[in-house]
Amino acid sequence: MDILNILVDEFKLKKKHIENVIGLLDEGNTIPFIARYRKEQTGEMEDAIIRELSNRLNYLRNLETRKEEVIRLIHEQGKLTDELKLEIEKSTTLQRVEDLYRPYKQKRRTRATIAKERGLEGLSNIILEQNIHKNEFDNIVLSYINEEKGVNSKEEALQGAMDIIAEIVSDDANYRKDIKKIILSEGLIITEAVDKEETTVYDMYYDYKEPIKSIANHRILAINRGEKEKKLKVNIHINHDKVIDLIKDRVIVESNSPTFEYLNLSIEDGYKRLLYPSIEREIRSNLTERAEEEAIKVFSLNLEPLLMQPPIKGKMIMAIDPGYRTGCKVAIIDETGKYLDHEVVYPTEPQNQIEKTKIKLKKLIDKYNINIIAIGNGTASRETETLVAEILRELNRNIYYIIVSEAGASIYSASEVGIKEFPDLDVTIRGAISIGRRLQDPLAELVKIEPKHIGVGQYQHDLHQGKLNEALRGVVEDCVNRVGVDLNTASPSLLSYVAGISTRVANNLVNHREEKGRFENRKELLKVKGLGPKTFEQCAGFLRIPDGKDPLDNTGVHPESYDIASQLIGIDYKNMDIDQLSQSLEVGKPTLMDIIKELEKPGRDPRDEMPKPILRQDVLSLDDLKIDMVLKGTVRNVVDFGAFVDIGVKEDGLIHISQLSNRYIKHPKEVVVVGDIVEVKIIDIDKNRGRISLSMKGL
Repeated sequence: MDILNILVDEFKLKKKHIENVIGLLDEGNTIPFIARYRKEQTGEMEDAIIRELSNRLNYLRNLETRKEEVIRLIHEQGKLTDELKLEIEKSTTLQRVEDLYRPYKQKRRTRATIAKERGLEGLSNIILEQNIHKNEFDNIVLSYINEEKGVNSKEEALQGAMDIIAEIVSDDANYRKDIKKIILSEGLIITEAVDKEETTVYDMYYDYKEPIKSIANHRILAINRGEKEKKLKVNIHINHDKVIDLIKDRVIVESNSPTFEYLNLSIEDGYKRLLYPSIEREIRSNLTERAEEEAIKVFSLNLEPLLMQPPIKGKMIMAIDPGYRTGCKVAIIDETGKYLDHEVVYPTEPQNQIEKTKIKLKKLIDKYNINIIAIGNGTASRETETLVAEILRELNRNIYYIIVSEAGASIYSASEVGIKEFPDLDVTIRGAISIGRRLQDPLAELVKIEPKHIGVGQYQHDLHQGKLNEALRGVVEDCVNRVGVDLNTASPSLLSYVAGISTRVANNLVNHREEKGRFENRKELLKVKGLGPKTFEQCAGFLRIPDGKDPLDNTGVHPESYDIASQLIGIDYKNMDIDQLSQSLEVGKPTLMDIIKELEKPGRDPRDEMPKPILRQDVLSLDDLKIDMVLKGTVRNVVDFGAFVDIGVKEDGLIHISQLSNRYIKHPKEVVVVGDIVEVKIIDIDKNRGRISLSMKGL
């Protein structure tokens, strides 16, 4: 198998660029470094493509390794033929290799292995050959009776032989391949209720069927969850008689043979007892894997714009983590994110201290000259929002509020990172600080929380956690390195996502900073314990030093290109031909253009180009909404069937996929991403269920 040519064919990229990426990965270079600083070698391949290519490369290499191992194992048994070896070598999936290996694989004790131990394999071969007269066959069967081996009768001998044939049928790689094709093209997923009288969120699946070839990924995950919670029974249905006849047509060549009856029964038993249940499990597993991969992609697509939301800089923030019985936790943080003060107020049920709360919050607003109030979107959020809106009207000052997702704030509060940052504060106050800080700098704060807890996507707790964590870590890594990190203020959590920097080195960086003082230039990185030349090469360009000794240290220019950047500073490059300049400086054009961009906007933050969050001064309720009303909102989550939008009322509205665009779209991600500010029209309001249906059509 030529892995390079397979990748070229699949990715439709130039062979030399893929070859270069493979070489760079094998040398231990990180994906952000390759994408940002080796553009000439990669043809300016984006980090997401390099990551996808890397994953596919690993799969193909693992496939090759497994092929070699399977060929060796079968050869050691003395059963490897040229045809089988060729079939294994040309396999394009791990599953096909495993199917081909299945007949030779060491098994736990089965009915077939027991029958072989009793010496009945020869009889099974005679039945399969179908080339014997009746009288002769009866005598042969009798010759296999052996009480010492546990074969006490003609019936036991025949049953053992049939058990062996049933397993042969089940293990046949070609039958498995063809039956999978039939199931995928003709099979139905059928679900029914475990208890039809019980009302659950799975009502729509109580009597449900859908072709496997068209079932949506989110329905697969919903059905899986219903089955796991023992609310649904799930089966795959196909025309079993058709499939059994297909196998019989291939196996049975002599219908008049005395072995016909036993062969017939063996095939039916092998299919119903072994082959079909095994393939059904495999198909279900493959459907789940497909659905999980898509869900992880959607999660990743949602996470990136959430992390890349523009920071609210230079503002004094009052952050409120709302609650009922335990009250609302209030934290004050300054323009740099430094914690200043906290308070607990009880404006909601059961205490309803509304006037007392107003007095306390107004005092804090005046004392710290608050610019923005950040309100967590959890329990009691909208009641708190109503109160804050009243306070702002009474103060008549230029102050705004914003609803902030508090997903993961409680996890941060009780985490090792949260405790280390604020050891003397109550866990609930840490949560309020997190809410405020994620408004000031979403990326720097959200990296302290495991990405799967950030609250975008769907069914994240049902997904393969290893694959989910790996994919989401890749997204966070790409975002952190695209923005760059202030070396003198970054937390260990943020530093650990910088290309090449491990958790240990991130902690060493912070310890070095605390012991020796601020970093004055990037070269000082080499003095940090555990940070050698290779790590320096990978991370240096992504670490920024504002107000350092060398202005280039506050840019995305890599130290390896400082000489070129210095030459550019001394010439009028804006009026020069870029191709000629590239040749004269002996630098690739993509790298040159990146350097120029950095020199023109040193310290540039790419997040500043993203849509700004909506700041509010007044609150809406469901009663204020009317059909056909047009509002602006923020996309909070994108899932397979639509997008949830915050329009300033208690519940997010849903734009169903059919209402996102006038044109046909396969997935909502084609139209919107998390963080988008969109104009929507209200098309339905269900006050009893608190549901709002929205549309973007025609707006």
